Amino acid sequence: MKIDIIKGDKHDDIRITRDDGTTAHTTFPKKGFFPHDAVHVVVEEELGLKNAFWGMIAQGKHPEDIQELAKKAGHASAKRARVPDASIVELLQAERIVECFEADLWGAPADLQTLQSVIDAACAGSFVPTIALDEATTGRIRERLATLSKEWMAAPLSETIRFTWAKA
Repeated sequence: MKIDIIKGDKHDDIRITRDDGTTAHTTFPKKGFFPHDAVHVVVEEELGLKNAFWGMIAQGKHPEDIQELAKKAGHASAKRARVPDASIVELLQAERIVECFEADLWGAPADLQTLQSVIDAACAGSFVPTIALDEATTGRIRERLATLSKEWMAAPLSETIRFTWAKA
């Protein structure tokens, strides 16, 4: 699957072309200086999460339908969270870990023990098992995000970052 994220002024665009030729398009408002869904690509690839956000898109779901799916499967918000349906466990794990790596981008990176403790607490709050990180994986995620975010910030409007999502 090809994922194109196009840099915009007030919002960014995502254009998706799945392996079967079907397409999807959505826009999303800026959430920080680097696209949230690009962080998802890196985290999900490095952790081998095939049934999280991008895996669901590859399976045919539209990006805008994912939030409603999560709500119906037991995760309307942190305040109303309950044990989720098994179909969204990886989605929730990915979201919690993505949030932690976004915080890394926005500030000084935490040491692995601190990062892991925040991930553990976030996953517990979403009633999903935690995913243990190691130094090598954490380093790869941080390196990819640092490189991509530096390129993204320097890029002019309408610049595209392309990812190729591989099936399991």
